[in-house]
Amino acid sequence: MDLVCVGDVMLDIRVDANALKRGGDVHGRVLMQPGGTSANAAVWASWAGASTRVIGRIGDDLQGKTVRGALQERRVEATLVIDAQAPTGTMLVVHESGERSMVADRGANALLKRADLPPTIDAAAVLVSGYLLLQEPGHDAAIAALERSRGELVGVEAASWPLVEAFGADRFFEETTRASAVFANDREVEVLTGRTGPEAAAVLGARYRVAAVKMDGRGAALCVDGDVIVQPAEAIEEIDPTGAGDAFDGVLLACLRRGDAPQEALARACHAGALVAASAQAWPERASSHG
Repeated sequence: MDLVCVGDVMLDIRVDANALKRGGDVHGRVLMQPGGTSANAAVWASWAGASTRVIGRIGDDLQGKTVRGALQERRVEATLVIDAQAPTGTMLVVHESGERSMVADRGANALLKRADLPPTIDAAAVLVSGYLLLQEPGHDAAIAALERSRGELVGVEAASWPLVEAFGADRFFEETTRASAVFANDREVEVLTGRTGPEAAAVLGARYRVAAVKMDGRGAALCVDGDVIVQPAEAIEEIDPTGAGDAFDGVLLACLRRGDAPQEALARACHAGALVAASAQAWPERASSHG
């Protein structure tokens, strides 16, 4: 297996409306699609040609069946424990004129346990969800995933700057010493290092073999074995950036795993992120799969 992603499997519900009327009805567009940081990264890594698996927890409900089926359709192995009590995680994303609001129900994702993981995670690369690592319950499963990973690249993503801030930078570094890769955006690395952009990538590169910093409209910086490179952002008309960072993570790991040069891997990862941001869909079109 090239890449195993551990953590979040969700169903995303996107709502587009000019403006909501509190207590009233409006016309708009409602789109339901599978998502979650781990599922997104695995699907995009598969798009880039990697063999992938997701380890997570879903509810015994329609949402869980939908997500499992969608992953399998995208050639992603779905190792998903069914929780008889908790629902499958769901994310509501509401787009109004110039605004985006989100409501997250982590559901069964938050209840992933050590016992849900295999004794060893045998894959060339592993990516552990920051939402799992940075919150209770679920934190213990994230630590177990890091401990049991046998791959050359063991990565963790920082997920959310408020979560990182509440968790604490020192604790983050202490508990991710097993990781060889870290993925974060500018807000998250600023909390971790006090710096942003390429400078932050260099600081993180002193702790991790691979450190990627996603800089939104300015592209991304990558430090591999102490060398920092920068990839400018593609010119796009942004529609919805939700999931763009996950696509970046999955494709970067897939490319590094197969031996692509860091600059090429970074360019392909940025391209995947741009494809997501320029679309209302978090996953690639099936016909766009790369060999």
